[in-house]
Amino acid sequence: MRTTTFRSLALACLASGLLLTTGCERDADRITPDDVVSAEDQGSGDEELAMNSDLLNAAAPVDETLTGSPAVAGAAELERLVGRCATRTYNADLRTLVIDFGPTNCLCPDGRFRRGKIIIVFTGNDLRRHSGATVTREGYFVNDNQHTATRIFTDLGNGSFSVSVPSASIIRANNGGTHSWTAQRVFTRTAGFGTPQISDDEYSITGSASGTNRKGTEYTATIGQPLIKRFTAGCFRHFASGTVSISNEKGNTLLLNYDPASTDKCDNIASVTINGNRTRTITLR
Repeated sequence: MRTTTFRSLALACLASGLLLTTGCERDADRITPDDVVSAEDQGSGDEELAMNSDLLNAAAPVDETLTGSPAVAGAAELERLVGRCATRTYNADLRTLVIDFGPTNCLCPDGRFRRGKIIIVFTGNDLRRHSGATVTREGYFVNDNQHTATRIFTDLGNGSFSVSVPSASIIRANNGGTHSWTAQRVFTRTAGFGTPQISDDEYSITGSASGTNRKGTEYTATIGQPLIKRFTAGCFRHFASGTVSISNEKGNTLLLNYDPASTDKCDNIASVTINGNRTRTITLR
């Protein structure tokens, strides 16, 4: 039986990482390279978490009541996502799924090096739907940047869910600073519910977050127009549309728009606007 909420669990990881770097520290009348990098870094963080979404969805146990239950998607699909970098184990007594990338860096098919573990503990009462879970990471690094987080997921039915992030951080390598944040998100499934594949999935995402960026600047961020995430070919890496407004303690505001041309296309073109003045089109890496 297809486990619908587990797919949601993974995608929620994507949401909690929307704000990897959010410092808007420049003059109101100009957009500097630092402002653009902040927006680009945010998009790059989404790409990593989108990969996690696909991985965790594929690794869900067919039968949550059975230790060693195979992955829903099968071994071939897992290898497509992580190559031979990760091992997967499931313990029904502990209701725990572990994705282990090992103790040393391994190059994954998406070009990123990973090590450490992603740990999912199912907490809901409905085993068939994975109605709740807590996701943590243990010694988990991406390109030598350490990711730590606790994420609590609650099923809302029909493939939708909410996620609470009471604590999360990214500790950058080479003394590059630490970004820490908390967040609340709601993922509303708009397509693909009840089918075995993820290629027809679509979500509308709302919510807010607050934290301190890697340069020590406090910020708040709010999704304005809902972020639209599709998993069809060509849409996996970036949001199709939506806006995020980021305000910091220095009184500056950055608006990131994933669909500046209002085409609703799946591409890597976005725009940033600083303090409502100048807007610049950017390419998400």
